[in-house]
Amino acid sequence: MELIAIGHDVVDVAAFASQLVEPGSHMRELFSVRELRQCAIRAQTKHDSESAHLAVRWAGKEAVLKAWCEALGDAPNPYTLDDFPWAGVEILDDSRSRPRVVLRADVEATLRESLGFATDAESLPVAVQGMPAQGAAAQSKGLQWHISLSHDGPIASAVVTLGLA
Repeated sequence: MELIAIGHDVVDVAAFASQLVEPGSHMRELFSVRELRQCAIRAQTKHDSESAHLAVRWAGKEAVLKAWCEALGDAPNPYTLDDFPWAGVEILDDSRSRPRVVLRADVEATLRESLGFATDAESLPVAVQGMPAQGAAAQSKGLQWHISLSHDGPIASAVVTLGLA
């Protein structure tokens, strides 16, 4: 894989947990239903806080955004922080509990277009290695995400790379 960009982010788990429960908070809306479900199940299984699992996924989303912006170089950003489709950038575990970046179809199309890749829907596969079609499409056409997540005590961290397969 030829590296195009890297993104990294850290999140204070306690501060993030506070944001989740603030009156009028919309933080949960920035996650997909699948992310919320996986985090709830993981917290129950590990007997720990759901907020720690959401915080590390938030760090992953931020790291994806940073890698995307780095890959753009001097090209214009397709989104601002106010209209970035946070719930359309999913950080999901696969069947072996490995984290993956999964982009909703419209977000993937915007990524591909912003980086100068073809976006024709006919060329998108149904799935690659058990991943949903929207996550598999980027890999089949030469773009590949890698992500590493970690949380220990008060800190959640994520590193994301975007490369050419």
